[in-house]
Amino acid sequence: MASHRILLLLLTSVLLLETSASPSPCAFPAIFNFGDSNSDTGGLSAAFGPAPPPHGETFFGAPAGRYCDGRLIIDFIAQGLGLPFLNAYLDSVATNFSHGANFATAGSTIQRQNTTLFQTGYSPFSLDVQSWQYAQFKSRSQIAYKKGVFKDELPPEDYFSKALYTFDIGQNDLTSGYVSNMTTDEVKATIPDILNKFTVVIKGVYGQGGRFFWIHNTGPFGCLPYVLDRYPIRAPEVDHVGCGAPFNDVAQLFNAKLKETVAQLRKDLPQAVFTYVDVYTIKYSLISQAKKHSFEHPLVACCGHGGKYNYNIHWGCGSKVIVNGTEVLVGKACRDPLKRICWDGVHYTEAANKWVYDQIVEGAFSDPPVPLRMACQRQNQ
Repeated sequence: MASHRILLLLLTSVLLLETSASPSPCAFPAIFNFGDSNSDTGGLSAAFGPAPPPHGETFFGAPAGRYCDGRLIIDFIAQGLGLPFLNAYLDSVATNFSHGANFATAGSTIQRQNTTLFQTGYSPFSLDVQSWQYAQFKSRSQIAYKKGVFKDELPPEDYFSKALYTFDIGQNDLTSGYVSNMTTDEVKATIPDILNKFTVVIKGVYGQGGRFFWIHNTGPFGCLPYVLDRYPIRAPEVDHVGCGAPFNDVAQLFNAKLKETVAQLRKDLPQAVFTYVDVYTIKYSLISQAKKHSFEHPLVACCGHGGKYNYNIHWGCGSKVIVNGTEVLVGKACRDPLKRICWDGVHYTEAANKWVYDQIVEGAFSDPPVPLRMACQRQNQ
């Protein structure tokens, strides 16, 4: 019996040592997000008018500033960290920034666009502008916080160095090249300058105190109805799924260079922790194996109007026209958005966003392969 007690004590000691040696979850108190429509929780709606119904219908029951039927990946990230949904920095009504802020707007790019929103659909809030907004938010919020003004709605100073900084942007830089009638090779040639500007912003946020960065690469935009409809390509350039191979080649090149950029940032900013997340692979897997994952019609918009992809650039989701003197909703949601991947020809459904989040949350597609909750822990990178 004595030998059994000794063995039990030894095993208990080993377990205690292993437990004490394992790192604790990060407990991020806030998230500061930068990006485009993939993570816009109301920025563009606040600036230029709300996303109309049926946006938001699946989860919120009404439009909620998102170009989606429900939650975005950033919403699931916030929930996964035990934080509230992020309010848009540009939204002045009923906002609470105590746990972070969202600077993303639909149509945003890393490079500034020499056009207006009304000409091409690209947002004036490029990534550098978002970083300036962040800097102003940080300084002004702390002035107000120290005065005790709206203290419950603003983050305390130490949150800025403890927060998770999330980035999901770059796709619009690539598609904007095609909008400007560039060739694929010309679009590829813009990638180094795009990533140089991305680096400037990351270093700027680091200079403001940011230390923990969670960076998504860009998705397979060659599989999105708005690209396939606007830029039809020859049969040899369509892959076995029906996606535009040249467009996805551009996305993959961008992602390879982005990964190299993140590796360099690790060297330049050794006190920071970077997690590079390969959402491209996950999204392409979902689209190419839709049936396996209980989805259907992966290249067809759920909410749209007409054509092979149920997408029309002139009649988007929620569009209304006058027919015989009566206003008619043109873009109606499909019967079951829970089985669909593409919401409106440009963005993913809540169901698809949730599926993507479930793949990334434990780090299986991250470099280094750390779970979201451990993204403050420095690895051997």
